[in-house]
Amino acid sequence: MTKGAAPWLVVALLIAASVGGYFAWQTFGHSRLPNGVAGGNGRIEAVEIDISTKAAGRIKEILVNEGDFVRAGQVLARMDTDQLEAQRRQAQAQLRRAIIGIDTAKSLVNQREAERKAAVAVVAQREAQLDAAERKLARSEQLIRSNAVSQQVLDDDRASHEGAKAAVGASRAQLAASEAAISAAKAQVVDAESSVDAARATIESITVDINDSTLKSPRDGRVQYRVAQPGEVLSSGGRILNLVDLSDVYMTFFLPTAQAGRISIGADARILLDAVPQYVIPATVSYVADVAQFTPKTVETEEERQKLMFRIKAQISPDLLRKHIQQVKTGLPGMAYVRFDSKAEWPAHLAGPLVQ
Repeated sequence: MTKGAAPWLVVALLIAASVGGYFAWQTFGHSRLPNGVAGGNGRIEAVEIDISTKAAGRIKEILVNEGDFVRAGQVLARMDTDQLEAQRRQAQAQLRRAIIGIDTAKSLVNQREAERKAAVAVVAQREAQLDAAERKLARSEQLIRSNAVSQQVLDDDRASHEGAKAAVGASRAQLAASEAAISAAKAQVVDAESSVDAARATIESITVDINDSTLKSPRDGRVQYRVAQPGEVLSSGGRILNLVDLSDVYMTFFLPTAQAGRISIGADARILLDAVPQYVIPATVSYVADVAQFTPKTVETEEERQKLMFRIKAQISPDLLRKHIQQVKTGLPGMAYVRFDSKAEWPAHLAGPLVQ
């Protein structure tokens, strides 16, 4: 080695040592957490919502684009409803016909009741005639013994009596028939009323389908994907849009058994994103898995139990998310830290200032 090359070698070694020290500080400085604090890497996630069709149909229009922020109740897309509108008009016509059917059936009931009244009068008339014939026959039978009347008169009276008796039977049968007709007419009224109810239910069902053809956002969020385009025909349940609920944002990370077993729901947490490491985002533990994610295949020894990892969810406050909703982005990587010992102090890089 020449004397001229020695100084350059020293400079190179110093630079390498400096760079190595910097990366060592970046790698190990943050990992030196106090007892009672643990951390793991993860990505920002949020609840995803699919905006889908209830029934098969053609997309008429989509009113939002990818990346748009939407509010709960905002109209996002509309399906073509021409066929549904035609079905509703048909059902409305059936309703009007059924209503007319009720009036017709009620008129028939009134007619049958009038016929019954006439049948009742005929029965009364025939019974009076029968009573007169019985009296006349009784007199003739009494007089025939003294030869006061002829046998012909007696025979005629007997024939009149039998005729009157038959007429009473026929009138009573007519009365029974009129009463049966009244029952049938009333049944037609009930049937017509049922047809009205069925037509109204059909109209309500079609109206619900028409209203459901206007797709609205169930929550505040951001459009992540447009899965379909206007003019496409989708089957029932076909996806049109994918939303991200920006009021339900969290980071999922994993911790080993010794640490996860000491974490309780509601414990304080901190999130640092790689994109903006200078901001400390406060969070709380909203979920600790009951089942380990990695289970050894062999018998669990104490050493193997340390390999078990449990999923933890650090939830960001909805109030904080609403304040910074324009800056919320899912998929960003970072680190999540949790304090499972309330007496432990947060290290300096996690203590604050916190995002407010």
